[in-house]
Amino acid sequence: MSIDVSAIREEFPILAREIYGKPLVYLDSAASAQKPQAVIEAMTHAMEYSYANVHRGLHLLSNEATTAFEDARATVATFLNAASPDEIVFTSGGTDAINLVSYALGVDEIREGDEIILSLMEHHSNIVPWHLLRERKGAVLKWLDVTDDGEIDLDVYRSLFTPRTKLVAISHMSNVLGAPTPAKALTQIAHEYGAKILFDGCQAAVHGKIDVRDIGCDFYAVTGHKLYGPTGIGVLYGRMDVLKTLPPYRGGGEMIDTVTTDTVTYNDPPHRFEAGTPPIVEAIGLGAALLWLSAKGIDAVAAHETALRTHATEELRKLNFVRIYGQSAEKAPIIAFAVDGAHPHDVSAILDRQGVALRAGHHCAQPLMKRLGVTATARASLALYNTHDDVEALIKALHKTHEMLS
Repeated sequence: MSIDVSAIREEFPILAREIYGKPLVYLDSAASAQKPQAVIEAMTHAMEYSYANVHRGLHLLSNEATTAFEDARATVATFLNAASPDEIVFTSGGTDAINLVSYALGVDEIREGDEIILSLMEHHSNIVPWHLLRERKGAVLKWLDVTDDGEIDLDVYRSLFTPRTKLVAISHMSNVLGAPTPAKALTQIAHEYGAKILFDGCQAAVHGKIDVRDIGCDFYAVTGHKLYGPTGIGVLYGRMDVLKTLPPYRGGGEMIDTVTTDTVTYNDPPHRFEAGTPPIVEAIGLGAALLWLSAKGIDAVAAHETALRTHATEELRKLNFVRIYGQSAEKAPIIAFAVDGAHPHDVSAILDRQGVALRAGHHCAQPLMKRLGVTATARASLALYNTHDDVEALIKALHKTHEMLS
């Protein structure tokens, strides 16, 4: 099965735009992906035709909205191969999902001197919540080094564990280097030592099949806006036996069973963690996005993206003024690079005037930047709607950028 990229591009209205009189070449999907018409229409239909609050109403509109909302939960469960939709907690994003776990573990499980293992290539969303536990609970953060390509030595990883290790929080794929981590092996080792493990899957879920049951992890966090869905929606997958042990994250409606003037009892997962009116329309949009993406064929999408990454890497290597960071053989189409003598911000600004949109900065990964010996990089991230012509446009624009800056 292969994908028809020309047809796919027609499904993204924004790709018809021109930027400064030039066709848009969007190479910033690792930050946030564009939205297909199917997602736009699903959300519009929900707002125009059957919007109401969910779970609490007995009227038709509420029933329709509840069905669509819970159908989206089931779609996410299928996408991640969770054992049940009840293992899927809707959040406001990947960051919120990680913060939920941080808060809940911090109530009873993480005490002064307990250890949390992180890697040096984590996004700040998977660093700062654990710093909060360091500050507030006296937790100890232990850092796993990575190679220049973003690869992990499992023996070094194993050496970090002690009887005080309670959690591993680690990316399933670097948002800078595009390098995947060996999720199943990392999980097995963590569990050998009685530690829980959380994966930040915000990048990995976009570029290949995710099977949380095969991985065996305790938690897996994803965000909707990188998966061609809307902002304001994310997911925490948690194994049911683990979710049942966690206290509520926030208080309010929906997350309760009974409330009296003297007591409160809490709902079962996942609703225990979904206080208040949830992101109803956004969840419906995420469900539509996952159905749309799955229909394209995850393997076919991955093959297309691999071809784009190979093409882009080969062409960038020909430029003697460009340095690429991260050369993992299995990396995603995420390419961080530097242009000799130019700050990444200047590179991005000049490329923008040529219609090429990419990211520049520390990518919310300052420990990794320090590990690489830089303060920032440029980053081109490709998606299923990109083409080989987009790659050529990037290379042409970089030649012009180098000429201007040199």
